[in-house]
Amino acid sequence: MSGWVDVGRLEAIPRQGARCIVVPEGRIAVFRTADDRIFALENRCAHKGGPLSEGIVHGSAVTCPLHGWVYDLATGLAQGADEGQVRTYPARVAEGRVLIALDVIAVAAE
Repeated sequence: MSGWVDVGRLEAIPRQGARCIVVPEGRIAVFRTADDRIFALENRCAHKGGPLSEGIVHGSAVTCPLHGWVYDLATGLAQGADEGQVRTYPARVAEGRVLIALDVIAVAAE
């Protein structure tokens, strides 16, 4: 598949943490869960634009650092009573490197 971009080593992203990368499409937050799953989301909360890469990762979700909105890392959908969604990007790990597909934007089914 074309469009996979190497964004660095898996070890460069702390478990239950994130890193922000800048690409022509904008800023993308790359998350690593406690069990080493990788997710990539637009780095901008749908509520007030908070930097999701600075949020708290718990399970397979992230909480925005500004106003506490919680997003599912797999779908980008806000959880609970909050309504909103951020873009997600396919992400994978190959030979210890994190890859993101920038030519495909994953959209959650409604």
